[in-house]
Amino acid sequence: MTGATPDLRHARRRLLADMSGIAASAFAFGLVFGLSARATGYSPLEAVASSVLVFAGAAQFAAVGLVAAGVGWPLIVLTTFLLNSRHLLYAAALRPWVASRSTAERAAMAHVLTDEAFALASVHFKRLGRPDSRGYWLAAIGAVFIPWNVATIMGVVGGSSIADPTDLGLDVVFPAAMAGIAVALIVGRRELVAAAAGVACAVIVGLAVDPRVGIVAGGLTGPLVGMAVPATPKEAARDASGEPPIGDPLP
Repeated sequence: MTGATPDLRHARRRLLADMSGIAASAFAFGLVFGLSARATGYSPLEAVASSVLVFAGAAQFAAVGLVAAGVGWPLIVLTTFLLNSRHLLYAAALRPWVASRSTAERAAMAHVLTDEAFALASVHFKRLGRPDSRGYWLAAIGAVFIPWNVATIMGVVGGSSIADPTDLGLDVVFPAAMAGIAVALIVGRRELVAAAAGVACAVIVGLAVDPRVGIVAGGLTGPLVGMAVPATPKEAARDASGEPPIGDPLP
């Protein structure tokens, strides 16, 4: 591999380094979910099935709270749908990188697509300068799916002996790691404006209405504002070059 494009092995080593904080956070909050699910009355099977089949952290926590409050299933479905609607944006952003993969593989990729997986994969693809499906699976499964599900089992089965991760200060790991990764996604003026607009909207709506609504509002507003910003000559040249490339030539 020549030019400014990083070597694949080097790029994957950097991906592993990025994954470390995310994995610790996923494990910590998987424990919290397991504890919460058990306290709400979930059976071990129900808690594990939620983490394996639903696999949507914020939505899982919201569902636990609604179940505990005795809310009916239609409202639970609507709430979790709104919380997860931001994943439509993630999927649209990643589609050009994985368009050549089979429908079955893309469906599996969608199942393990999370905030963390999106951030890790986006940065990794841009560092590498081309798609890397193995890198995506490494990030999505290694950094999030496995730690979250292992921790869920530990929390729901043996949670009485596990300390609350927030007491250990682990609640700051996730936002700190995500903030660090997000910085690498800002490669131009439009990305900076989109990030600023998204954060501002999320905070304002979150404080005025509800944090969950703020997440969705910020996720929708940021990209729209970013697209409205005129591209610089450098950004226009980058867009005209066809990035990101379509297809995945890697094994």
